[in-house]
Amino acid sequence: MPWKTTNQQEQRFQLIQAMMAGELPVTDLGRQYGISRKTAYKWRRRFRAGRLAGLKDQSRRPKAVPGRTANLWLARVRQRRHRHPSWGARKLRHGLGRDFGGAGLPSVAAISRWLKRWGLAVGRRRRRPGPVILRRAVRPARGCNDVWTVDFKGWYRTGDGTRVDPLTVRDLHSRYVLRVGLLRSQSVAGTRREFVKIFRKNGLPKRIRSDNGTPFGGGGPTGLTRLSAWWIKLGIEVEFITPGRPCENGAHEQFHRVYKAEVARQPARTLAGQQRRSTRWLRHYNEERPHEALAMAVPAQGYRKSRRGLVEKTLPWSYSKDWVRRWVKGNGEISWQGKRRFVGEAFVQDYVGLKRVHRGMWRVYFGPLLVGELHAEETGNIRIAKYRHRK
Repeated sequence: MPWKTTNQQEQRFQLIQAMMAGELPVTDLGRQYGISRKTAYKWRRRFRAGRLAGLKDQSRRPKAVPGRTANLWLARVRQRRHRHPSWGARKLRHGLGRDFGGAGLPSVAAISRWLKRWGLAVGRRRRRPGPVILRRAVRPARGCNDVWTVDFKGWYRTGDGTRVDPLTVRDLHSRYVLRVGLLRSQSVAGTRREFVKIFRKNGLPKRIRSDNGTPFGGGGPTGLTRLSAWWIKLGIEVEFITPGRPCENGAHEQFHRVYKAEVARQPARTLAGQQRRSTRWLRHYNEERPHEALAMAVPAQGYRKSRRGLVEKTLPWSYSKDWVRRWVKGNGEISWQGKRRFVGEAFVQDYVGLKRVHRGMWRVYFGPLLVGELHAEETGNIRIAKYRHRK
């Protein structure tokens, strides 16, 4: 529910007062406060039942948990564990089932979970670290389309309450802004559609620089998402800034401050209207507004479209004949010698290449990118490569 982070109870009381006054329909009030009709009636119902106290957030804790282990069984597990400190969850369950029967007997997973919660067992780390690869520090742009910087400016709402997330893409060398696209969320699919429009109009850059957050960077060790993996497929080098150092993308942040002051603070009523307003302002920014870093020239004077066009349909990666190819399924896994091995969701619906290093060990690549190492004697995840920035 999109209330402001402060004074939620006060806002709800203001909503109730407006509903009681009856000057505006509930639909319009809901749009004004950014909530649905159903939610508005819910808060009115709670106010009638409990007055101001009813407008406070209620606990979301369920009243009943059908799968919860009974206290009697928890006491038995703890007692049996103290009697046999070396017994694991399987032995404890077998012994309890033999002595007390199977009615209500907790599962092995439940017993293991409670042992860890009580500090009576410690989970072992099963995965060994993969190779560590140092990323190069961010490099300056030497010409147009050498480096594009991308980011999402902080979200805001239009006059009718619609949330917008502005995606901004900028050529670092010329300071030319290629796009301010207003999206409803920072999803990978929506962001990719925006980049298709940009690539079709302006061609492809050599590198794209972004922060490490979604949808550009992922939480996994390789730092890639399906969006940035797609960039690699198009032949674009992905350049992440160092975590905690937004100054490495400082020129882009400065552009955001200008956009916020001149466009975002007083938005249009609708998303479509705000997009038209942003596009008109962007034309002024690129073609009329002098830029101090360009000796008071305008960005459009120094920008030229890239000669590299967008490949509408990319082909799966091909690898050397002495490598093994494996298709990455929708869950990020490959099949290897009858086992499922997790590689990464960023590489779904494409081939990874396995280069044999020695007996029982392969290095896994996504095109030119080293993803990790696969060891035949292990199961589950491969040893994912960790990419770190040079200090």
